[in-house]
Amino acid sequence: MFRFGVSLRAVDGEFAAKCRRAEELGYDVITIPDHLGAPAPFPALVAAAAATRRPQVGPLVLNAPFYNTALLARDIESTVTLTGGRFEFGLGAGHMKHEFDDAGLPWWPAKTRIGYLERMLAELRERLPEMPPLLIAGNSDGVLSLATKQADIIGFAGLKQAPGKQPGNFDLTSGEELDDRVAFVRGQAERELEFNMLIQKVVVADDPRAELDSWIPGEYGADELLAAPQILAGSPEQIAEEIETRRKRFGFTYYTVFDPAMEAFAPVIDLIRPRPPA
Repeated sequence: MFRFGVSLRAVDGEFAAKCRRAEELGYDVITIPDHLGAPAPFPALVAAAAATRRPQVGPLVLNAPFYNTALLARDIESTVTLTGGRFEFGLGAGHMKHEFDDAGLPWWPAKTRIGYLERMLAELRERLPEMPPLLIAGNSDGVLSLATKQADIIGFAGLKQAPGKQPGNFDLTSGEELDDRVAFVRGQAERELEFNMLIQKVVVADDPRAELDSWIPGEYGADELLAAPQILAGSPEQIAEEIETRRKRFGFTYYTVFDPAMEAFAPVIDLIRPRPPA
């Protein structure tokens, strides 16, 4: 069973209409990122749920060190109520150092951030009447090891920290590297988990090479990008076939695209499974 989500990065006068359109197109989940410059997640998620009837809503993903756990528990409990239980809780350890600097928050080493994430989850389970479905996203052994024990959904973005650069600068993860990350999770998991992939680029075209060549000029060739696990490019039929191939290889059954690709990607959803009733 596949699920499809869309990440909306702006709240404006068209936000409710865009959420309704996402529902019409067959998206199962509406998500909001947690970055400075993006909307405040919780009010945006409540508004998304109010505008729709069927989709789940959730942050993809909250940066744990941004939050006091007691106050976060209050936000989660209220949001679960106001969304009619359609809240899916996405959480990560944080990775954009410049945002922490901008907010005047300390930038801790990765081990400290992961430890804070683990303590936060323990306290949330004590404070909340019931933990909503939990997605933990990351790439490191530390985050993924925690996710196998705590999460219902493992989130992959297909990105890795660029060596020698400031935290928050990324390279694309290769298919072979992602094989390793998936094998790491499967080797530790003691129960069935859902795997999400946040798709970084969608190009729906019979020949997507020109657009891919201009996306990251000079760093990767079009053939390399066509094979990249965080990119979907080709005709709707080719993309649908590739999604099935990646399900078999990586286990991905939950895909999230960014809002600029929402309309273009919708025919792929229709090819993969019937559209839910309106």
